[in-house]
Amino acid sequence: MTENPESSTLAKNRLYKDCYQYMQSEKLALPTIPDVSFKIRRAINDDKANSSKIARVVQIDPSITARLIKISNSPLYRGRRKIESCPEALTRLGLKVSQNIITAFAMKGVFNARSPKIRRKMQELWTHSSYVAAISAVFAHKTPGFDPDRAMLAGLIHDIGIVPILAYADKHADILDNPQDLAETIKELKCEIGLQIIRKWDFPEDFEAVIKHSEDWYRDSGDQVDYTDIVMIAQLHSYIGKIDIKKMPKMDELPAYRKIAAGQLDADQSINILDLVKDEIEHIRQMLS
Repeated sequence: MTENPESSTLAKNRLYKDCYQYMQSEKLALPTIPDVSFKIRRAINDDKANSSKIARVVQIDPSITARLIKISNSPLYRGRRKIESCPEALTRLGLKVSQNIITAFAMKGVFNARSPKIRRKMQELWTHSSYVAAISAVFAHKTPGFDPDRAMLAGLIHDIGIVPILAYADKHADILDNPQDLAETIKELKCEIGLQIIRKWDFPEDFEAVIKHSEDWYRDSGDQVDYTDIVMIAQLHSYIGKIDIKKMPKMDELPAYRKIAAGQLDADQSINILDLVKDEIEHIRQMLS
């Protein structure tokens, strides 16, 4: 549970106090779900919806249309013939899958800021989140019973709670006198703020566990793999070569890793996944960008 700022060392951290107070009063500005995703969701939930009708909505954004066609031809969803139109892509993927993918493609717009310093941090956050999303999608593709689109979206939103904190700092640059203040604020508040966001966006309930536990390395939720396990292990893979390995837990000791490795995804393949499927991961990252 988050400590009261008045009774902790965070009491001197104005960014934390402001964000905490606004969060508690539900006045902290939360990002809105991307407009194109909202329109697609509304169209899909229309009782009279069909691929042609929804395609007309999707095609308002040519960039998303092109990426939707591209991912329908990717190894994650590839069929016997090449898809060349938006209605065909929607038919192959299915409407719910398409909705998740379109939401993922539109998410980058949320990670934005005005000041160069905060904009750079937003870009770093997007780079990390999209990399975790790409690895998560590949893991889900190779793990029976899981959907790459849901895993990709789960990977993208695992740190979404950081966005409003950066957005607040972007509008109040004067309160960032100490760089450590931002790190402390993120550590303390990103989970609770992240939960507020995905509830506002009406995301699936199991995504709450992704927000809460994607860095709870020794979490053991039982025998069955879930999307939190996939995102957690994807996140560890994303740190390879970037963070001192001695500071990270040993992957083969984690319950999530053991569950994933026990499925069709071979343990050695998991360890070397960045090399084995790097082209597939890079392909997804480029589409997200």
